[in-house]
Order: sequence, then C-alpha cells, then structure tokens
Amino acid sequence: IKHRFMVEIGSLWQEQTVVLFFLRRFGCQVCRWMSAEVSKLEKDLKANGVALIGIGPEETGVKEFMDGGFFKGEIYIDEKKLCYKDLGFKRYNAVNVIPAAMGKKVREIASKASAEGIQGNFSGDLLQSGGMLIVAKGGEKVLLHFVQKSPADNISLEDMTKALGISANVQAGEKPQVKTGSICKVKPQIL
Repeated sequence: IKHRFMVEIGSLWQEQTVVLFFLRRFGCQVCRWMSAEVSKLEKDLKANGVALIGIGPEETGVKEFMDGGFFKGEIYIDEKKLCYKDLGFKRYNAVNVIPAAMGKKVREIASKASAEGIQGNFSGDLLQSGGMLIVAKGGEKVLLHFVQKSPADNISLEDMTKALGISANVQAGEKPQVKTGSICKVKPQIL
C-alpha cells in the first residue's frame, strides 16, 4: 500500500526534532552507503526524541531501496523537487556530474559500499544533488543545513550528533528558508 497524500514538509518538525536526509537517488550506491551510515544513529536519535526521515526526489527505485533496508527511518518522496529547490539542493549538468561521479571521493565511498555488500544502479535522475537538514522541534531553529557540492559530499555522524547537541554544544542556525505558501510537500512511502 502506498500513501498518495502529500504533507507539508514543515509538519515533519512540528512535534519533534528531525533529521531530513535528502538523497540524490534511491539506486545510487553512494547514497545507499550514506543512508546506511546515517542509520547507525537511528537508535540514539530515537532515544533523544529525534525522527530520522529520508527524502527522495522521485519514486524510481524506492521499493528496491526500502526492501534493501539501507535506511532505518521513514521515507518520503518530493515528486516535484520543490523542497530540493527551496533548500538549495542544485542539479548537476552532464558536464559537471561526470567528473564528480568519477572523482576519488566517489570511488572511495563506492569501494567501502562494495566491501559492505551495498550495490547500486543507474536508474532514475542522475543529476539531482542532495544534502541534509536538521530542524529543532517547532521549526524555530535550523541546527544543520548541508548542501552537497559533489555526489560524494556527506556530513559526518559526529557533525550530526554535535548539531543535535547529543554530545556537543549546538550553534543554532536560521529558521528554514522554505518559502511561506510554497507548495513544498512530500509523500510518505509505505510498501
């Protein structure tokens, strides 16, 4: 059963602090590895009242991703990619994505992923970038806003826990810059 209703992204942080992990693609080997890494914090996040939510830019590959157990949080889809756009998660172009995808950092993560049995494919939108947004309960503080500059850019688990104040002081950011009245909505996935 798939939910077909949309929810405003701001509703996700009304009742609890959230870690929103914006994936590039569900089939991306590097994204799958990053998802598995972020998921290592799921129990600690839950114990501290923090929700872990993954957001993808399209439905392509979501069933395989969920069946593979790469991510331990809830999954949503931003079909129109409005949240991606509003949060500054840019699109690569064919000229800049190929060198980035073949770069040393991507190869290193792909090697780690392969060693852990995580494979990928090339289905879906190859040009979308991703990132992470950590928002305090109620939406008054952005604790972290990370935008990928290349496909292998990711936030460390240590930086995530520091941003959440689980093990370090938090320096609050600004309120999320999702435009008021924006139709930035995501669709929950339950397969």
